[in-house]
Amino acid sequence: MDLHENTENNTVTATFELPGLKKDDVSIDVHNGRLTISGESKMSTEHDEGGYAIRERRFGRFSRTLQLPQGEDDIKANLDNGVLSIAFPKTSAEEAPKKITIS
Repeated sequence: MDLHENTENNTVTATFELPGLKKDDVSIDVHNGRLTISGESKMSTEHDEGGYAIRERRFGRFSRTLQLPQGEDDIKANLDNGVLSIAFPKTSAEEAPKKITIS
């Protein structure tokens, strides 16, 4: 997972490399201010070579969770050639803590 912050557009883009996966294999959920990307890879290849049957299988699950800025729901996702890009707005910079004087 790669995270990129664009200060000009005030957005954050998360990029995931998911070779061989289609958009039906990937799930994106938002719950309690957390963005969860999960999926399952099931790849199997078979071919004959030199009189031998060669079978390769690759299975696996993945899940990544990101904390979203409070109240954000403008999330855009795109899967192109095995690269999933998710963009969402970034909140403004946090204010400096206030000093409260005791009277």
